Amino acid sequence: MNSRDNAVPLPGRNYSMVTEFILVGFSNFPRHLLPAFFLLYLLMYLFTLLGNLLIMATVWSERSLHTPMYLFLCALSTSEILFTVAITPRMLVDMLSTHCTITWTACASQMFFSFTFGFTHSFLLMIMGYDRYVAICHPLRYNVLMSPRGCARLVSWSWAGGSIMGMMVTLIVFHLTFCGSNVIHHFACHVLSLLKLACGKETSSVTLGVILVCVSALMGCLFLIVLSYVFIVAAILRIPSAEGRHKTFSTCVSHLTVVIVHYGFASIIYLKPKGPHSMDSNTLMATTYIVFTPFLSPIIFSLRNKELKNAIKKSFQRKFSPLSS
Repeated sequence: MNSRDNAVPLPGRNYSMVTEFILVGFSNFPRHLLPAFFLLYLLMYLFTLLGNLLIMATVWSERSLHTPMYLFLCALSTSEILFTVAITPRMLVDMLSTHCTITWTACASQMFFSFTFGFTHSFLLMIMGYDRYVAICHPLRYNVLMSPRGCARLVSWSWAGGSIMGMMVTLIVFHLTFCGSNVIHHFACHVLSLLKLACGKETSSVTLGVILVCVSALMGCLFLIVLSYVFIVAAILRIPSAEGRHKTFSTCVSHLTVVIVHYGFASIIYLKPKGPHSMDSNTLMATTYIVFTPFLSPIIFSLRNKELKNAIKKSFQRKFSPLSS
C-alpha cells in the first residue's frame, strides 16, 4: 500500500523522503455501509455549520445579546466552524473515494489549521469560564474587568495563542523526515499517526515533546476552568435563597456542559488504554471528537441558554410570522 513512486531519494541515505501520504480512514469499512456513514456525517456537518451561523446571526441582530458572554460565544462558534471545515469536507470526499492520498503540503496545512482552531476553541472555553467567574464572584467590577476593549483583547489572545500552538506543533512534526511507509491509519493528518511514520534518532524525543506541549496547554485550560467553577460554586452556596442559587447557576450550565463534552470525548480518544482495538473502532471513536462534539455544541447553547433560545425564537417570529408588525 506504500506509494513509493511519489518519494524523493535522499542523497547519502538508503531511503527516500515521502512526498505524499495515503489516508486509510474508512477504506477498511464494508463498502455498502459507507453511503450511510457519508450521509450521517454530512448531515451532522451541515447542522454544525448552520447551527453556529444561526447563533452568530442571532447575537449580531439582537442588541440585548451584545454582552461579553455572547461575544465569546460568537468567537467560539467561529472557531468551531473553521475547525470542522479544516477536516470534515476532506473526510467526506475520501469516504466515497477508492484511493485517498494527500500531499505533504496539504497534510501540513490540515494539521496547522486543525491545531490552531482546536486550541483556540480550548482557550475561548477557558475565557468563558473566567467571564462567568467575574460575573458571579465580582459583579460590581464586571463592567470594568470585562470592558469591550478587554474582551476584544482576550479574544485576540485566544486566536494568537491557538495560531502559535498550531504553528509550533506543525513545524516540529514536519521538520522530521518521513521515510518508508506513507500510510496514515487515520482519516486525517493525525499527529500521533503521522509521528509513527517519521524516521531518525530524534523521533521519540519529538513525539514526547509534542505530547507534553499539547497536554500541558489543554490541561492548563481545564485547570483554570475548574478553578473558576470552584470559586463560582462557593459564591453560589452563599446565596440565601434556592431560587437565587438556581438562577445564578443556570447562567453557567451551557458553558459547563460544553466543557464536559469537549474534554470528555477528547479523554475517551487520547487517554484510552492500549489494547486490541480494531482500526475501524478507532476511526469511529475519532469521529466523535472531530464531528460529533462540534455538532453538539450549538444544540447545547441553543437549548440550555434560555436568553439565547428566546432570542432565536423572537428572531424566527419576526422573519416568518405573517402578523409581524
